[in-house]
Amino acid sequence: MSMPELRSAGMSETLIEEGDAPASKKIQGRSPWRLAYERLRTDRAAKIALATILVIVLLAILAPVFAKILGHGPNQQFIDIGENANGGPVPPSGTFWLGTDNNGRDLFIRTLYGARISLIVGVLATGISVVLGVVLGLAAGFIGGLVDTVIARLIDVMLSIPFLILAISIAYISGPSLWLVIIIVGVLSFTYLARIVRGQVISIKSREFIEAARALGARPWRIMFVDLLPNVMAQVIVYATLLIPAAIVFEASLSFLGVGVRPPTPSLGLMLADGREYVFLSPWTAIFAGLAILLMSFGFNLLGDALRDTLDPRLRGAS
Repeated sequence: MSMPELRSAGMSETLIEEGDAPASKKIQGRSPWRLAYERLRTDRAAKIALATILVIVLLAILAPVFAKILGHGPNQQFIDIGENANGGPVPPSGTFWLGTDNNGRDLFIRTLYGARISLIVGVLATGISVVLGVVLGLAAGFIGGLVDTVIARLIDVMLSIPFLILAISIAYISGPSLWLVIIIVGVLSFTYLARIVRGQVISIKSREFIEAARALGARPWRIMFVDLLPNVMAQVIVYATLLIPAAIVFEASLSFLGVGVRPPTPSLGLMLADGREYVFLSPWTAIFAGLAILLMSFGFNLLGDALRDTLDPRLRGAS
């Protein structure tokens, strides 16, 4: 082979290699969840929300560590150094970082333990709501008929009853309890999620892949939880993220009214109730508990908005 032929052959091989490289880079399969993750990773609001939530969760988890370092228990009263000459709370200082309440207890430690209670109620109550909402929504949307009618009427009845009044009545009759609050908030919060799932299932169940599953002999429960559920998980995740702050605020409201968490368990709602008598003379007794509720609600709501914009295809072009 002559030199020009060798040169042209080498140039053609180089062109082929250079032409194949960009093609191999372009052919990269990415799932919708991968695309959502990449979009969420570049969202500034999502980063702020996640940072806020992680800091609060970390502080709540480390509450016993801070209590041991400072030597202040959540219900420990410091009569000598935790109250002023008139028996009132003392302001923030090196000993009590956020001051004390009207009983001489360290507000910093109680706020951390109160955040733990709020997060536990928010996560567990949301878990109950998600399970009930998804199961009932899938059953109503896929089975239809009498099942759909019964579930729809149940949801309508529950939505017609004032949420707070019903919860206060149940808690008052049964007595205040942490687990009762979790169950009340979880059971009474599934209605909107059930409606969302039902609507999504009705719009999906007539598609080809569902008809193919039926033709292959798949059972209804398999179609509901294997074929339909993954297609509504985006909406479920978004709504669950928005349910957590609602549950946190609702628990604080019940505790503030005296029908939530039982004293002396540290609760942000109870701390607000105790501090309302001193809000003008000793504002720190209520400010920090309210600020903790605000930050948790802000973080989860901001994260829910970011997830909604990321996972909802209809909003991608508008963002």
